[in-house]
Amino acid sequence: MGDEPEGRLRADARRNRDRLLAAAKAWFATHGPEAPAEEIARAAGVSPGTLYRHFADREALIQAVTLDNLDNALAETRAALAEESSAWNALVRILNQSQELRLSIRLLMAYPAVGEIVKRERDTAHLRHAMIEVLDEVVRRAQAEGTLRTDVGTGDLAVMFSLLAHPLPIMHTEMARHATARCTALLLESLRAGAGAHLPGHPLTPADIGA
Repeated sequence: MGDEPEGRLRADARRNRDRLLAAAKAWFATHGPEAPAEEIARAAGVSPGTLYRHFADREALIQAVTLDNLDNALAETRAALAEESSAWNALVRILNQSQELRLSIRLLMAYPAVGEIVKRERDTAHLRHAMIEVLDEVVRRAQAEGTLRTDVGTGDLAVMFSLLAHPLPIMHTEMARHATARCTALLLESLRAGAGAHLPGHPLTPADIGA
């Protein structure tokens, strides 16, 4: 019984951290990593002091969000590749469902400072490399089975994920979801083997886009 208050405090701290991460993800998706710390704390229902007890500075918060996103996205992508009947179906599932991956790629591509943090820190760098490897595997398998056009690369997919991660300037949430679903379907059709005209330049790699 004597350990109960301490255990409750630890549970409260974990809940606060989870709420801060969720709020930071939502703000980063809309405003980028420059979102005010006070607004993130307010959205999480905690004080700015609580935010800084968990994350010493903005860099620590960005690192935590990116680490959590990449960890979840990697699990989602591996599950899609293992569970779907084809690599194409895995790609469709990933492109439609992985909000975590979309935000991670957007942060890495659009904000060089985030990329530098990820490359510098061992945990996030490891997840970044693992994520690139599994996306490479999706591309290789889909092209080998003849469903994905051969003139696209993993970097091209990353750019598509980044574009889909940007919030649409549509106030009505349901219409924004509808528009995003249509855009995703159009992008997928453009990726099918035999679709469309020849693409300019070479297939993009992760190195080409700094991912």
